[in-house]
Amino acid sequence: MKVLVIAVHPDDETLGCGGALLRHRAQGGELHWMIATELVEKDGFETDLIQKRNEEIKKVSQCYGFEKVHRLGLATMKVDQYGMSELITKVSEVMKAVQPAVLYLPFKSDVHSDHRRIFEAVYSCTKVFRYPVLKKIYMMEVLSETEFAPSLKEDSFIPNYFVDISKFLEKKIEIMKIFQSEMGEHPFPRNERNIRALATYRGATAGVEYAESFMLLKEIQA
Repeated sequence: MKVLVIAVHPDDETLGCGGALLRHRAQGGELHWMIATELVEKDGFETDLIQKRNEEIKKVSQCYGFEKVHRLGLATMKVDQYGMSELITKVSEVMKAVQPAVLYLPFKSDVHSDHRRIFEAVYSCTKVFRYPVLKKIYMMEVLSETEFAPSLKEDSFIPNYFVDISKFLEKKIEIMKIFQSEMGEHPFPRNERNIRALATYRGATAGVEYAESFMLLKEIQA
């Protein structure tokens, strides 16, 4: 089974579905990682930081055993400056190359505009007559983005699918720590304490020790 996770920014994949990815891998799944945005010097990011981030991406890819990392090369925090047709074309090229059966997307109402824009572009590439191999589509819960969506019914993350990650939580946290600059101390959202708390809470809902939660958008039973 081919699995494609859409990370608007590197670390979204680990925060949103790191445990599920490790579980897919343990079950023999083929994992693919699409990273939408990049740090670039012309936007003021220092060369050392860019190099460090690329090293982090390489290490994380090895930890998950990704078959391939697909990088769109969009400027971070500036995705809304790209035309939707250009975004869809870039995403479509990856979708055609991977032919995923399972797709993990950012939540449509995440507070970060990059997340919302990429969701729209990727979801435009999920028509079954163009991608008949696609069988499951999920939206992820990403700490520091999803919980800050507007508290309105149409923008609320209401999970309806849970994955037991009890055997994989420690590895997920270990991988997340590779992104040193993205982790902080409580009450900053992206920290080990908060990752454990969310996994505990979602696990209690699902009746397991630790879980990740998702919104299932589509499932096609063959």
